[in-house]
Amino acid sequence: MAIHIDIADETATLPETQVALVTNVLQSTCERLGLPADTECSLLFVDAKTIQALNRDYRGKDDATDVLSFALNDDAEAMDTDPADHMLGDIVVCVEQARDQAGEYGHSMERELCFLAVHGLLHLLGYDHGTTAEEQEMFTLQEELLSAYGLERKT
Repeated sequence: MAIHIDIADETATLPETQVALVTNVLQSTCERLGLPADTECSLLFVDAKTIQALNRDYRGKDDATDVLSFALNDDAEAMDTDPADHMLGDIVVCVEQARDQAGEYGHSMERELCFLAVHGLLHLLGYDHGTTAEEQEMFTLQEELLSAYGLERKT
């Protein structure tokens, strides 16, 4: 196992099968990215009210969003050298936003949950989408990782 993931579903609405799938996709992602075996992160599934409060308090944006990432270490280089830095941080996914977006994009809830979790993980690893080039790199990698797990985007 490439990563230890602490998962909590504060909404108590996700079936065990969806939570297990997201866990497996994150495991697969970490293995494909070559992360150290003792890497850790947490994944929290929340409602719109909770993620809106987090977004307001930590980003100054008083709106609900789909995913937030809170990195514990901004130095990606440390992952290679210091085992204490293998704790990546926290990923927070809004279940309501995921459900809405799955419907909007015409794909499954499973695909959307996995997309958001992988997106959050990549942010923890230092990827961003602030520029067109960064967005292209991050979104291409996300699609490769999801496709490798059989979760292609519907066109």
